[in-house]
Amino acid sequence: MPYLKLSSKNQIVLPREARDAMKVKGGDELLVVVKGDITIIMPKPKQYSKTLSGKGKGIYPKDYLRKERSSW
Repeated sequence: MPYLKLSSKNQIVLPREARDAMKVKGGDELLVVVKGDITIIMPKPKQYSKTLSGKGKGIYPKDYLRKERSSW
């Protein structure tokens, strides 16, 4: 299992396996999300709208939005 070591300049080098899996290369921007004691590193999306498109699909039961809108 690959691991990281923090340098004296507070820098890290992502192992090749991680770079290949995330499809990133030198100069690409990454997002760092910290939730409690867990840190997630992921590629920064080129377009947030395209990345988030369809993520809510299947959350609501069928016809939920139609019934909700008709109640207004």
